[in-house]
Amino acid sequence: MAPNASDDQTPAEPAVEPGPARRRAARYVVPVTVMGVAAATIGLVPAIASSGDPDLPDITAAQLIEKIAKSDVEQLSGTVKVTTDLGLPDLGGLESSLTSGALGQGGDGSSADPSAKLTELASGTHTLRVAADGPERQKLSLLDGSDEYSLIHNGKNVWGYDSKSDEVFHGTVDEQPGGERGEHQPPATPKDFAEEALKAVDDTTSVTVDGTAQVAGRDAYKLVVKPRQSGSTVGAISIAVDHETGMPLKFTLTPASGGAAVVDVGFTKVSFARPAASTFDFTPPEGAKVTEEGALEKQAERHAGKDSDRPGKAPKSEEDLGKGLDGMKVLGEGWNSVATFDTGDPGLPAGGTGSDLDGFLGSLGDQVKGEFGTGTVFSTRLVNALITEDGTVYVGAVTKDALVKAADGAK
Repeated sequence: MAPNASDDQTPAEPAVEPGPARRRAARYVVPVTVMGVAAATIGLVPAIASSGDPDLPDITAAQLIEKIAKSDVEQLSGTVKVTTDLGLPDLGGLESSLTSGALGQGGDGSSADPSAKLTELASGTHTLRVAADGPERQKLSLLDGSDEYSLIHNGKNVWGYDSKSDEVFHGTVDEQPGGERGEHQPPATPKDFAEEALKAVDDTTSVTVDGTAQVAGRDAYKLVVKPRQSGSTVGAISIAVDHETGMPLKFTLTPASGGAAVVDVGFTKVSFARPAASTFDFTPPEGAKVTEEGALEKQAERHAGKDSDRPGKAPKSEEDLGKGLDGMKVLGEGWNSVATFDTGDPGLPAGGTGSDLDGFLGSLGDQVKGEFGTGTVFSTRLVNALITEDGTVYVGAVTKDALVKAADGAK
């Protein structure tokens, strides 16, 4: 979770690729600045209910991190509870914008499209059912009363199914060498995030073992990660690590400002037995509306073309915004790292984001000034973003003052 502050290593590149993948990234632009880190954190590790403090052999922080790195769990099933409190207002308007204007679909997109549906995890409390059988088969189901949304990856096929609307999304992924994740796969195996935990062990980070816990009926160690630097919005990260397998079972992130956790994600039930092969089978229900991923891309392109002809609207496409993301740079080091990129538009990004989204962003913004000029800061309890008057974005898990300092230093 913590940034890698080593001077001799290049910061991780943003997950943006040319073509459709870049256009998908461009759809979010500002929403990503206020929700992206939380979304990534949700992917990190499931959070938990703990009971009792089991008596386990002593272990050092270095040994525990090594145990995580060596974990080879690829098969599991269980129930996960996710609670996210970024301090955002009701996301109803934002979700509407994301599934229409911000997604470039003009309201004609599929409610089963995972790029829209999974934004619900950025706020509130949710229950998930998860299952995995290696890098080629995963399933995640988001439960909402009697309704259910499922995202299934089985080989080359990716299916999203929204039972409430009876809509289906279908996409495909290329085979990934070495078990790497494809574009649509649910974010990561435990080992993926263990590697990120290892990157946190540098001179900007304090890492300690803080006793034991029982998570989803399993004995676990508690690893606590804290920034040594001032200016970060992160107070502490606590990870419960399974004593037997080395797999992270619980993730809790508390903010430097105090109060409830920003993200609390964890297993309430877990099994490391191989799920039945039928778990990952999916056939669209009879009568369900099926939308192919390529159709959504064409809708986005048509919508972008219409926007370019609208009076008073700059002919700025999602492709152009994607080029800005391609030029993303990282300023600073460690927990005070700030990502910056140029949206290609003056002020707030245009490109058909819609009035609902504009109103949402305006409700969060604070005007700031500095050597960089003037701009607007959008704040949450974890991630803050500064958008300057010339359309440059600075975003990170840092305070408002740290963002302004980064923008000043970049000029």
